[in-house]
Amino acid sequence: LKHWWFEVIASQTPFAQIRSWVPLDLAANMMRWAAPFRRALQHGGGTARLAGCRLYTPMIKFRAGSTAMGERSAEELISQLRDIFANQKEQSASLQQLSNEWFARADVDRSMSLESKELASMMAEIGLPLHGKEVDTFFQYFDINKSGTVSYTEFTTTLRGEMPQFAASLAFMNQYRGHYPSQMLSCSQDLTIFDPEESEEWIESLDAVIQHHGSTKTRFMLHDLLDAAVRKGVNVAPPITTPMVNSIPTSAEPEYPGDLAMERRISNLIRWNAAVMVSDANRRAAGVGGHIGTFASICDMWEVGMNHFFRGKAFGGGMGDQIYMQGHAAPGAYARAYLEGRLSLDRIMNFRQEVGGKGVASYPHPRLMPDFWENPTVSMGIGPLAAVTQARFFRYLHLRGMADTSASRVWCFIGDGEMDEPESIYAISRAGYERLNNLIMIVNCNYQRLDGPVRGNSKVIPEFEGVFRGAGFDVIKLIWGSQWNELIDTDHDGKFIEMLERVPDGDCQRYSAKQDGNLIRQEMFIANGLEDRVAHWSDHELINAYMQPGGHCPQKIYAAMSQAVQNAESGGRPTVILAKTLKGFSLATFQGRNTVHQQKTLKEDEMLTFRTVLEIPLTDEQVKQGGDLGAEFFRNPGLDSDEVKYMLEHRQKLGGFYPIRQPAKVSSLIELPESSAYEVFDAGNPKPMSTTMAFANLLRRLMKMGDFGKRLCPMVTDEARTFGMNAFFHEFKIHAPFGQMYTPVDHDQMMKYSEAPDGQMLQEGISEAGALCTWIAAGTSYASQGCPMLPFFIYYSMFGFQRVGDFIWQGADARARGFLLGATAGRTTLNGEGLQHQDGHSMLIAVSNPAVIAWDPAFAYELAWVIEDGINKMWGEDKDLIYYISVYNENYPMPAVPQVTTNGLSPKEACLKGLYKFQEADDKPLTVRIISAGSIMTQALRAVELLAEYGVGVEIWSATNINQLQREAFQAERYSRLHPLEPKKSCWIKECFGDYDGVSVISTDSISQYHLLIDKYVGGEFVVLGTDGFGRSDTREKLRRFFEIDAESIAVGALSGLARQGKIDPSVAQSAIDKFGITYERPDITMDKDWP
Repeated sequence: LKHWWFEVIASQTPFAQIRSWVPLDLAANMMRWAAPFRRALQHGGGTARLAGCRLYTPMIKFRAGSTAMGERSAEELISQLRDIFANQKEQSASLQQLSNEWFARADVDRSMSLESKELASMMAEIGLPLHGKEVDTFFQYFDINKSGTVSYTEFTTTLRGEMPQFAASLAFMNQYRGHYPSQMLSCSQDLTIFDPEESEEWIESLDAVIQHHGSTKTRFMLHDLLDAAVRKGVNVAPPITTPMVNSIPTSAEPEYPGDLAMERRISNLIRWNAAVMVSDANRRAAGVGGHIGTFASICDMWEVGMNHFFRGKAFGGGMGDQIYMQGHAAPGAYARAYLEGRLSLDRIMNFRQEVGGKGVASYPHPRLMPDFWENPTVSMGIGPLAAVTQARFFRYLHLRGMADTSASRVWCFIGDGEMDEPESIYAISRAGYERLNNLIMIVNCNYQRLDGPVRGNSKVIPEFEGVFRGAGFDVIKLIWGSQWNELIDTDHDGKFIEMLERVPDGDCQRYSAKQDGNLIRQEMFIANGLEDRVAHWSDHELINAYMQPGGHCPQKIYAAMSQAVQNAESGGRPTVILAKTLKGFSLATFQGRNTVHQQKTLKEDEMLTFRTVLEIPLTDEQVKQGGDLGAEFFRNPGLDSDEVKYMLEHRQKLGGFYPIRQPAKVSSLIELPESSAYEVFDAGNPKPMSTTMAFANLLRRLMKMGDFGKRLCPMVTDEARTFGMNAFFHEFKIHAPFGQMYTPVDHDQMMKYSEAPDGQMLQEGISEAGALCTWIAAGTSYASQGCPMLPFFIYYSMFGFQRVGDFIWQGADARARGFLLGATAGRTTLNGEGLQHQDGHSMLIAVSNPAVIAWDPAFAYELAWVIEDGINKMWGEDKDLIYYISVYNENYPMPAVPQVTTNGLSPKEACLKGLYKFQEADDKPLTVRIISAGSIMTQALRAVELLAEYGVGVEIWSATNINQLQREAFQAERYSRLHPLEPKKSCWIKECFGDYDGVSVISTDSISQYHLLIDKYVGGEFVVLGTDGFGRSDTREKLRRFFEIDAESIAVGALSGLARQGKIDPSVAQSAIDKFGITYERPDITMDKDWP
């Protein structure tokens, strides 16, 4: 207000006019500010300089003080300095000059600060000379900490003045609901209104309702009206948030079908075993880690689901449900399986101790526990997106007639902190527009992430409700337990609900951690004039009611899940349950605290309290002995006990145990194509084509091969035309569950954009992450539904391992089988796209994933062999592998299969071992070897002609899989190291190159580090070329010369190697360098000049 007032006064507006602008009760105080400020203006030389100060910041604060006649005050000097910067023509130059001068002077002594004379000298250079005492006056104004020097930060901060207030004030930001007052009232007033008088009457009626019943009851009424309008066919969008009460009122809850007392005993046993499993493991093997609090918060929901909802593999109508469990809650699944007799005591006592082969994994890892887990859910965010694409793929299978998935639902548990992951938000959006009614998400709203509250200053449940409703979900809020809900049922005026909506989550967490009924009474009820609402409860009763939220109330959990299942069976959209829980529930000593996520062990007193709360029949002495008691400590009443019988009976009704993984043996189910199907390219083709086009040609042929062909899933991320697959649109159709309800623009063309419910091609949109998750769902369908499907996902190679490598790891963990095609590969082959698209490192990254077999074929016949090999390995031998293949967009003639053997093996056999001889050397005085792959093989072949001029013959070797060469060699070395009494074990690369002491040059479109994987196994002089550095756009010829992987660079590399070996005179190599115009100096704008 003062800033605005000072500006008004500075404009010399008459006081009489100013009085008409402001309320009378403010006028007196405001007028008192005017006189001294106007005097300051007059002293400073009028309004012109003051106006100049407003170019960037509010007015500076004027300091009291007087100066001698002729000397300017600090305020005058600052005003003149601002005038310099206010000059629009010179502003940027002056600021740049200032900063350059400042750091040039300060860098002399590395102090980064200036003394008074230095500051004065610099001011003179930018147009503000200081005289006499002005130097000291000016300097003292900026020397805030009186250090005798002025730093650049001090200077700019003081010059800037106070920062302007942010557009949204704190009061505005602290509003707790999702509805904020609109700033577009003037626009809405101008909208067309069909009957202004009728609308005005409705608004008057609304005013009356608010006046007589309050805002909260009015909200309920308006929500009811909107719901009724939707049911009656009125096309009106529902509100994105609703009052913070349970979606299912107590009166509408179905009767609970189970024995609550029995289920409570079972959940207590499971909760106990899960917690002590982690604690005991860390006591015996410090540092193995684990999490106690997460499962404690979802245990009740997990158990209600296991006893009444989650379908096993034998349920029918598919192979049961798929469940994506919060990864940190894994100990709970182990604890239940222990009671069921599926996991032994020895295994759960070796939690996170797997090297010996008898432990259990830290998180859901099918790669480590292939008979137990199905769906990896760690790291954060991968679970929700994988769940959504799994639900979508189940529908894909059903609509294409490949499998009956009508009774298979997908359940996904998500942490409220995990909702911050971008994958989670995208998953919600995709599930909504796909209308995946077979998907049920459960957000575990315990208000805590790893370090502290998720939304300490606001409320996550209304926020999430808005996100899910806006995306098209049915939202079921499971917030309050039975006792607390009584207060809501009797809230006659809505004041209690209003209070609950005002309390931020940070305070809710504090109340849970303090466990103090009087604290809640004082801050929630008495402070809000609601003390009468809980007058009938003692503090103990009050805290007990508060500490039992909806996510820990079996009756209300059952009601929510029952409605979600009903939605899945007859609704038209996905469902989410927003469940309020307590992190570390029942762990009385640390539940709700910020440290609960890091809790790995239970102290003796914590264990005793936990034992008492859960009513575990252990004496104090037994608890103190801990895991040393073995079976007595890890409670298991036995298969003949009532508890275990109850568990097994309910699981039998639901189709069997869960989690469980039962993969189909594909080799006995699917008839694979004959080898002749892959021989289409063996004869070669002089017509130029790319390996990308060769792939599209081969895949199209395979997709026409009966039942096998129907099981192939081609996938693209909106790049089918780039990869020559647009012909697939009309021939195989794009999968669209609701059909094609529009006429495509190219409907009158042969290769039209055609969508259908039974379409085979999966068009994933521009989302590599979503596509990878769909690829995982397809690649694991042999296990999830006993329905083998083989995915082929082709994409820009740069956006694979680099962008969504986490999902490739998830696929490997899930034991997915399929092909990833890194198209437009090569740092110089994709020549026009520039730095962000040009991939030269995916082949190197691929070696880090043990399940990935990465190939770099140069020719069409090599590509066909690799795809055949992958299909035979994955489906013919039931190996859980991922084949990654680099394919290029450069057209060149495809040769026929060479008639050259490699160590007695045919080209195909040697190629599939990763290395084969493509071409023998001509009879020349000297011979070198050139190793290449991918599109750069054309440069290697051209280098043969160049080297022939120097009397050098060349062997050409095609390195189709450097990664596998290195892996095999490493294993051979390990075998020899651990078997010193046996002869040294050989490997394929050594068998090929032997004790060769000549020159070998390697050049591909990848970085040199990839080539160095085989450095120690090649022998002789090994010249390594590569595309190290950032990519850039230009012609292929110029790029290959820049990165020195072209034919001329290969030839120079060979000649230099021969010179170093003394086989030719160095002048020969130098003459080639001069002839080909290759220079050492290589300007690179992307890096420092001294970069290697």
